[in-house]
Amino acid sequence: MKTRIPHPTRALTTSLLLTLALGAASGQAKAQTALDLPGAVTRALSGNADINTSRANLQKAQANYAATAADPTSIITSKLSAKQGLESAQLNVAATKLSVMNSVVGGYAGAYETALRVELYAAQQALYSRNLSIAQAKLKAGTATALDVTKAQNTLNSTAQDLSDARAQLPIQEAQLGKLLGLSGDLKLQPLRAAPALPASLSALQNNLDTRLSSVQQAAQGVESAQQQVDISNNDYTPARTLQDAQTALQNAQRSLADTQKAAQNSLKDAYRSAQNAGKQVEIAAAALSANQTTQAQTQARLKAGTAAAVDVQSASVNVQQAQLTLTQAQDSLWKALSALSVAAGQDLTGLVK
Repeated sequence: MKTRIPHPTRALTTSLLLTLALGAASGQAKAQTALDLPGAVTRALSGNADINTSRANLQKAQANYAATAADPTSIITSKLSAKQGLESAQLNVAATKLSVMNSVVGGYAGAYETALRVELYAAQQALYSRNLSIAQAKLKAGTATALDVTKAQNTLNSTAQDLSDARAQLPIQEAQLGKLLGLSGDLKLQPLRAAPALPASLSALQNNLDTRLSSVQQAAQGVESAQQQVDISNNDYTPARTLQDAQTALQNAQRSLADTQKAAQNSLKDAYRSAQNAGKQVEIAAAALSANQTTQAQTQARLKAGTAAAVDVQSASVNVQQAQLTLTQAQDSLWKALSALSVAAGQDLTGLVK
């Protein structure tokens, strides 16, 4: 009697349910929240603890600056300190938003990709289990060797382990994402939409970079403070040694600023190249998916014509599923590269930060 051939594994669905089991003791079903990446970022920006702290610090800095400016007894060092504190607090709010967005993009993409891998490994396990059965049947018929069976068994075992690992990683990643979003219920994640193209040239992003990065701002403030100390020490009533120490501190601060500026430019260049490469990888993965889909259609036609077996169609279907995952990973890598570039550039290049 001929063994019944199961239907080939179907391609990836357009969305996956990712259940976030985040600490509820009740056995009742939780309310499900449908969310896409822009919605996830918006939710994180509105309730993230770090952002709330940065906003509170900004309010304090604004109050301190206003009070110092209104106080007729404030000396110039106090006024400079208050001004710098306000500038730092203002830039920190923007920088914290970009950092949180970067974390959400990474967490969202990671959880979604892992769920896709679970689907793929399950499909591969079904295929390799079938291949093992075929190898065992061929061994009985004398058309395969025991080594062929061993190889098929090893392939199946390896895939089963990959599936087990992915299933173990998924709840951890889901919990981490849920923490970022401040959600405790079930979450239905939608696929990431196509990432935007690079909206600016490298030279455009390099322009005024110093004014957008906290690290450079802090170094520049160090120079400003050191210059003030030189200015107030350069007189007839301050010891010469004090002036010399202030001048040395200024020189050190200037070197530190130059080093920080150079590091910022290098980080920006590296992040920009990564984003460019990620965009190319999306194109390559899309072409590979198209080729696999063509092969799948041809194999299905051959099956109808009697020149291919059902297992060939199943194998082609799994290859399409693998290519779809690769494309998704490439698209997610582009999102992550753009979010990392946003942090390096000190401005949002993803369109996610409102």
